[in-house]
Amino acid sequence: ILGISTDTLESHRRFREKMKFPKRMNMYGRKMMGIERSTFLIDATGTLRREWRKVRVAGHAAEVLAAAREL
Repeated sequence: ILGISTDTLESHRRFREKMKFPKRMNMYGRKMMGIERSTFLIDATGTLRREWRKVRVAGHAAEVLAAAREL
């Protein structure tokens, strides 16, 4: 789990414990860290302009570049 915030590390720790985020997941009997690839397009003023969740790698860079050029 990755997050961007100006909160303190202690605040993040309390939030993580409160939400009971899993540290590992089971996949086909193997324990591993869960991953979700996401991309966020942020403009020069710091405004989130677009987001992509559960990204598939093939063709994604070109799609993000095209969206950035539209800004």
